[in-house]
Parts: sequence; structure tokens; C-alpha cells
Amino acid sequence: MSKQAVLDKVMAKVISRKLFTFLTATGLMLWSDLSSDTWGMIAMVYIGTQGAIDAMRTYKHGS
Repeated sequence: MSKQAVLDKVMAKVISRKLFTFLTATGLMLWSDLSSDTWGMIAMVYIGTQGAIDAMRTYKHGS
């Protein structure tokens, strides 16, 4: 099993990826020069694409 696969399993169990994205974008906004508009775009794009991926996984496993 690759290191990335192990890291993904640990992250999935410890913290949701959506929350991790929210925290990362918020940290960048606070400690970097990330604007609130960019923060919103990062969050929306990630959560939207992750939702689509989750929906396709459910659809494929349900068929």
C-alpha cells in the first residue's frame, strides 16, 4: 500500500476532507494574502467536485 493511500485512509478517519479544505483555506486567508473571494472559490470548487465524485462512486457501487 502506498504512503498516499495510507494517508488518505487516516485523513478519512480522523477528519473529513471538506473540513480539511475549509481549515486550509481559512489558514491561508489569515496568514497569507488570500482574499475572501479566493477562499470562497477554493471551498466551493473542492466541495462541489468532491460531491460529484462521491455521487459517482455511489452510483457505480449501486448498479
